[in-house]
Amino acid sequence: MDLLWRVKSAVVRGHVAFTEKARIELERDDLLETDVLESLLNATFLRTKRSKSRFRGHPGEKVCIITSFSYRGIFIYTKGVLRREQGREEFYILISSKRAVST
Repeated sequence: MDLLWRVKSAVVRGHVAFTEKARIELERDDLLETDVLESLLNATFLRTKRSKSRFRGHPGEKVCIITSFSYRGIFIYTKGVLRREQGREEFYILISSKRAVST
């Protein structure tokens, strides 16, 4: 099954968790949780990388990097991982959810 489809499926089912760090970044960037969820649903592709952090519960897990627009037109950069919890997939927004910036 396509990884982006699995992320979107978790979002639609409400199987999403924001870490404290992601919540702080939401507040700092004046974003709502719904902005992030909308951008995930609007995404047309994602890229992945393997986590190199030794502090992760699952070393080497696949981190999803998704950039897309919310319904308010805000371009949002989100990183997270899909994990199986209690027999269902949950998308954990672990690393960041913030306004994307142009370089």
